[in-house]
Amino acid sequence: MQLTRRKVLGLTAGAAVFAVAGARISPAFASAEDTEKAIMEFTGGATAGEGKITLTAPEIAENGNTVPVSVNVESAMEGDDLVESIIIFADGNPSPAVATFHFTEMSGEALATTRMRLAKTQNVIAVAKMKDGSVFMDKKQVKVTIGGCGG
Repeated sequence: MQLTRRKVLGLTAGAAVFAVAGARISPAFASAEDTEKAIMEFTGGATAGEGKITLTAPEIAENGNTVPVSVNVESAMEGDDLVESIIIFADGNPSPAVATFHFTEMSGEALATTRMRLAKTQNVIAVAKMKDGSVFMDKKQVKVTIGGCGG
């Protein structure tokens, strides 16, 4: 490869820009306010009650890359007691909304299991929206020893 003066100047300028930008770039994490705003958007402003929904997550996750979580809502899954959807949030991840599950009467039960990445120790929040407009929430703090989202 033959280096010309133009190529050397271009590479030098590119390296300088990368060095300056790289020093300023850090992972952006959602704030508690961002998570609250996302919850309010999901619930339509309704206040979430406790009970009825159970979030299961480990107290300590040795690796934030694969944290198992499951959520279950006690529901007859018919009429006004139908669970329309469940959303899971992680309030310290770059994007707080992690997963959304939608249900119908054909689902039989409102149960979902998944794995998610957690960037750092943070709250995992599950919110269930019922057909009658009521909303239920459960929250667990998960301590992460090795971050999964660049942490």
